[in-house]
Amino acid sequence: MTSSTSTSRGVTHESQKIDSLESLLKTNNIFLFIPNIIGYIRVFLSIASFYFMPTHPKITIICYLTSEFLDALDGHAARALGQSTKFGAMFDMLIDRCSTMCLCFVLAMFYPKWALFFQLWAAIDVASHWLHLHAATVKGSESHKKIDLSGNPVLRLYYTSRKVLFTMCAGNELWFSMIYMLHFGEGPAGRTNTKKKSTIEMFYLFVR
Repeated sequence: MTSSTSTSRGVTHESQKIDSLESLLKTNNIFLFIPNIIGYIRVFLSIASFYFMPTHPKITIICYLTSEFLDALDGHAARALGQSTKFGAMFDMLIDRCSTMCLCFVLAMFYPKWALFFQLWAAIDVASHWLHLHAATVKGSESHKKIDLSGNPVLRLYYTSRKVLFTMCAGNELWFSMIYMLHFGEGPAGRTNTKKKSTIEMFYLFVR
């Protein structure tokens, strides 16, 4: 009797989970859309990475790169679930820009000689994305990623080819992440005084 009761409770609990998930997928509240919930998780991870950036590189990189991985995931979720919204697109872009900007600020402190470079990079990154998004909004475009095929060829390639978009975004974030990690040590090659040094190590020695 006890076994059957516990089994029925387990089934009821599982059915409640399924019902709650279905209601979440069917909700009209855009703030509870799955892609936007992923965005909230990204905000938490980004703030955690900002907090640990000055002193804990491993925790920082785990939080930062996980947030960037979720950046690719939320786009797929939005398309698969039919939950693409202007709020989601703007929210996603804001998280990206703020994450890169805060990392650039820390890099400017770590590499004072290159502070101007990181400051300009952050400023251009934020300004260019904001201008593009604002222009798309003024034109009444459904998404800033929908480009006029007769327009700028660089933007057209960037936003119409997912491979190019992913490669550029991933390369940008990984490059900054590696520069950040190199502040805390040159790695095995640097410690063993080997004559051959990688491009990244040469860059590190140059900016020191």
